[in-house]
Amino acid sequence: MDLTRTEVTRAATARRGSAARLGLMALPVAFFAVFFAYPVTAIVARGLKTDGTWQLGRFADVLAQPDVRQVLWFTTWQALVSTALTLLVALPGAYVLARFDFPGKQVLRAVVTVPFVLPTVVVGTAFMALVGRGGLLDELWGVRLDTTVWAILLAHVFFNYAVVVRTVGGLWSQLDPRQEEAARMLGASRFTAWRTVTLPALAPAVAAAALMVFLFTFTSFGVVQILGGPTFSTLEVEIYRQTSEIFDLSTAAVLTMIQFVAVGAILALHAWTVRRRETALRLVDAAAVTARRPRGAGQWALLAGVVATVAVLLLLPLAVLVQRSFAGAGLGHYRALTQEDGGVFLVPPIEAVGNSLRYALAATAIAVLIGGLASVALTRRDAGRLVRGFDALLMLPLGVSAVTVGFGFLIALDEPPLDLRASWILVPLAQALVGVPFVVRTMLPVLRAVDVRLREAAAVLGASPWRAWREVDLPLVRRALLIAAGFAFAVSLGEFGATVFIARPDNPTLPVAVARLLGRPGDLNYGQAMALSTILMIVCAVALLVLERLRTDRTGEF
Repeated sequence: MDLTRTEVTRAATARRGSAARLGLMALPVAFFAVFFAYPVTAIVARGLKTDGTWQLGRFADVLAQPDVRQVLWFTTWQALVSTALTLLVALPGAYVLARFDFPGKQVLRAVVTVPFVLPTVVVGTAFMALVGRGGLLDELWGVRLDTTVWAILLAHVFFNYAVVVRTVGGLWSQLDPRQEEAARMLGASRFTAWRTVTLPALAPAVAAAALMVFLFTFTSFGVVQILGGPTFSTLEVEIYRQTSEIFDLSTAAVLTMIQFVAVGAILALHAWTVRRRETALRLVDAAAVTARRPRGAGQWALLAGVVATVAVLLLLPLAVLVQRSFAGAGLGHYRALTQEDGGVFLVPPIEAVGNSLRYALAATAIAVLIGGLASVALTRRDAGRLVRGFDALLMLPLGVSAVTVGFGFLIALDEPPLDLRASWILVPLAQALVGVPFVVRTMLPVLRAVDVRLREAAAVLGASPWRAWREVDLPLVRRALLIAAGFAFAVSLGEFGATVFIARPDNPTLPVAVARLLGRPGDLNYGQAMALSTILMIVCAVALLVLERLRTDRTGEF
């Protein structure tokens, strides 16, 4: 039986699509091979390979050290507690933003998301101004929480509050409330209806959010480095200490591999929960999505509680940061940024602003190019294991030690044809590695939502895959592309773990400049660190507010 013209066209389109997908994957795979796999492999080999022989016995030797076991225990323990606290504090906010309609809702949504795009250095500095020596709590009540685990836990909740609100709240807003109402009409109590109807539907989103929070806190670096002092050390901080202070590359390599395995397991679990979440989303009745004004004293009290939590947990540290940047000197700390002191920097600290903006723009362009190509290649859900493995590869920079990547750049990219140690492009390349996953996670759901029949119609009319994408997909995903670029810009602007190794003294970035100023004694250095952190916070917040203006999809997926 002869195939119809449409069937032939579809078969030809599928073949061209597979070939095009492999072509689209080529550049991202090459990029990650050269600038991620190669540097990481180089630093691991430098630490574990002697005279051409792998010293795998170092794993047992390192794990036998009590200090290393303590680091592993604290890393896991604080990540679990941080995740539990974040869920406890943020789930009411997810419910309020999903189910309630009230004046100022979009402003509250933007305020909630600002901490997530802030650099960890800014978060650490803000909490130092709040709970550290000479901070607000110290001045008012003589209470200091810096160098305690509580400061670290609070900062982690601050940083990851938006992950839970946007991920869980996005799905919650799309669940049909009539299902829970039907259970209530059949005699179930409010709690029973929520437990048996809503909670199972929310479970994939809650699990996905919890895994992302655990991942971010498990690999925490800047927050622990600033607030934990010498007392506390996560795997990431210990890798940095072993690499830059003790110069024990063997121990650093073992810790890197341990973190790599742990992160791989977390990402595999996260991918499974995301697939379950996508299945749940297809079952949603879009016509039933409603948000209404709070009813009764209880709902208004819940809304007030969420607003108060946001004000105290999210806004207060940032307000104290701004206040400390002016404390005792007015604009003096900002004026001092324009002066060269010959100590921490070879240039006036204010030049870090221009450096960061230039680096972030270059990193954004790279991340959008690589992430955009990867997103198009991953558009079809029925892809095989090769493509699913490619998707997992794109997520690895979120969890693999940025310290290892940065130091690996210095070790690996020092010989022709890749002698880049003296090149300015090294910093944007490292920042783009972190930006690519955010581009993919932003664009991929939108690309998958495009009706495949539109592409097939374009193919029937003779359009090539490239022209079909340009004429069909691009107009539909242009807004998502801008949002992805904004997230990549904000993330690149605040990257610290890798940049601290490769930023040159005459071209520091804002996070590196803040960390170096905090590392020096004196009120002037402290004030300048607060001033630079305030500038960095404002730039990131403005970028986020622009994204909120562009955003029309409220799924909340990161």
